[in-house]
Amino acid sequence: MPKQKTHSGAKKRFKITGSGKVMKAQAGMRHNQEKKPSRLTRRLTGESEVAAPQAKQIKKMLGR
Repeated sequence: MPKQKTHSGAKKRFKITGSGKVMKAQAGMRHNQEKKPSRLTRRLTGESEVAAPQAKQIKKMLGR
């Protein structure tokens, strides 16, 4: 049986912490920063944890 391939899109978007949580970047930080309030852009920096039902699917795509 061949090895399961990692989902290319998932490996670019998500990372798994040492304790097993799935982290993702906040949406809305790719472009049009000038129009967005500074308060919003500061709030969207950093990462947030993925909800449990989606985390299970993402871990499957990442081969964990």
